[in-house]
Amino acid sequence: MIDLTSLNAANREAFTARLGPVFENSRWVAEAVWQRRPFDSVDSLHAAMMAVVLGQDEASIAAFLNAHPDLAGREAKQGTMTAESVEEQGTAGLDRLSASEVSAMDELNGKYRARHGFPFIVCVRHYTRLGIFAEFRHRLLRRSEEERREALRQIAFISRYRLDALLHHEARQAVAPAA
Repeated sequence: MIDLTSLNAANREAFTARLGPVFENSRWVAEAVWQRRPFDSVDSLHAAMMAVVLGQDEASIAAFLNAHPDLAGREAKQGTMTAESVEEQGTAGLDRLSASEVSAMDELNGKYRARHGFPFIVCVRHYTRLGIFAEFRHRLLRRSEEERREALRQIAFISRYRLDALLHHEARQAVAPAA
């Protein structure tokens, strides 16, 4: 189903171009993982990518977390989110919030960022719109160190979905009949 042969054989530029979108605005993860080729499975590729992220110092992890957009926030309103984030937030209906929900989301984003120093990060595929609001309120009360770990756990879910979608898409493209 997934042919990693061409990915493993790709030069750094091509490898990074293909896998760069897996981690939000952080193409450096794919670039660092290129050196660890070859990968024998999607699991090993994802594990290597997460190891690169988790191996960073505190300042780099903080910058990495801050590279993620606020849910239904400024980037969404300005149309500057990555295509992956737009699609993901849309699956939970965050692109169709009422005016009162937008106001509540803006307030929660601000409180969360002020308390923890980075945006609220959640794998929206695991929640309904109402579930996201509940999770937001719950996680707002946690200690920042606990939230940092949770944000990285959520990023692991998000990046795995993205990696699977990318490689499955590429596999479908490879066998699609010519037009």
